[in-house]
Amino acid sequence: MNENMNEAIDRTALTQKEEEVDSVNKKNETSKYRNLYVIIEQVDGTIIPVGLEMLSEARRLINDFNKKYSLNEKVIAVILGNGIKHLCMELIYYGADAVIYADDPKLNYHINKTYTKMIVQIATDAKCIEKISPEYSKEFKRPRYMFFAADSTGRHLSSTVLAELGSGLASDINKLVIEDIDFRHEHKTKGQMLTYEKTLLMYRPDFSGFLWTTILCLDNKNPDIKRDYHPQACSIIPGVFEPLEKDMSRTGIIEEYIPEFDVKDLDIKILSRNVLKDMIDFSSFKTIISFGRGIKESPEENIKLIEKLAKLLNAEIGISLPISKKPFKLSDKMNSLYITPERVIGTSGQKVEPTIYIALGISGATQHLAGMKNSGFIIAVNPDENAPIRNECDVFIKGRIEDVLPVMIEELEREKMTQIKEGGSTVLGTV
Repeated sequence: MNENMNEAIDRTALTQKEEEVDSVNKKNETSKYRNLYVIIEQVDGTIIPVGLEMLSEARRLINDFNKKYSLNEKVIAVILGNGIKHLCMELIYYGADAVIYADDPKLNYHINKTYTKMIVQIATDAKCIEKISPEYSKEFKRPRYMFFAADSTGRHLSSTVLAELGSGLASDINKLVIEDIDFRHEHKTKGQMLTYEKTLLMYRPDFSGFLWTTILCLDNKNPDIKRDYHPQACSIIPGVFEPLEKDMSRTGIIEEYIPEFDVKDLDIKILSRNVLKDMIDFSSFKTIISFGRGIKESPEENIKLIEKLAKLLNAEIGISLPISKKPFKLSDKMNSLYITPERVIGTSGQKVEPTIYIALGISGATQHLAGMKNSGFIIAVNPDENAPIRNECDVFIKGRIEDVLPVMIEELEREKMTQIKEGGSTVLGTV
């Protein structure tokens, strides 16, 4: 019995020793790829909100990453501009471990070619992280992960930066996970099942809005075509993640990067800059009516009904993403008025929070729900009682647009006439 006990103790001690060795190996892991770089946009000295949202998600991911892999990697914010040094501590307060900034009058305006070269320089310069990650700086080649904003500027910038870095890019992402995966591929792994450690799984809804697409940026482990693809990078849809609460007790490292400009790039000059407001200002309306593919049976006539309802409710009209692709034949007038990208509500368009939101013929794809779920009171009209939007609305009306809207319009007109006769005034759409 004592012999069995001693054997069990020996096995336990051996297991503990193996775990300790494994832990040391993890801490001493040599890798050319370190840290998560978040590219922050600013306009006229103001940080774009999606930058803080990305920092929040980066903070969550790296906290879990370091705990899981016993590492000490950092969230590094990168910001370029003129007179922007004062923004660096703000980025620390909102979740960054460190900030690398380039402050120069030549960076006053965003010129994609110049910004691309500058970010590539920063991302591949080990000197930039000597103080930030001294334990990793000797082996450092480039970031492990990179985040960009999925806006008009970030989509362009991310594609050119990753092209220069020779790696892949996932666009319009709204969910992220880091984990080890087992993967087999005819070319990448030569048909063998191999483990890819610390893989960034990047999720986005497919074009239907109901299925998730998982995008991976994996190294070629096939010895015949061996090649690394780092950083693993993506652009993140604005409004998807909540920024952290500002924590002024946080501390971090701020490093200035002295830019090196190509004289040829300085031939491009911006003499003046005007910011155009959105053509459709949903924030000015307390009621928003949106329509989707449910108009399909009588597209033109149904839109006219929606116009009439919107007028009665003093509401603005929005659309779902599939409608912006012009799936139905409409008059030029209807197309130019309503079938425009500016009216799209969802992750690929605008995020709205009206007092009343009416969804007509919209089934409830993830992309659309993300853009309107914070509305005060949601009414949905749909013939499919199992449509996902039913779980998101306060009132669900089972029926077709062409059947339900005439009844709603008739009741609203009767109410309006009653108000007039009684000498009162209607407050529809304003409460």
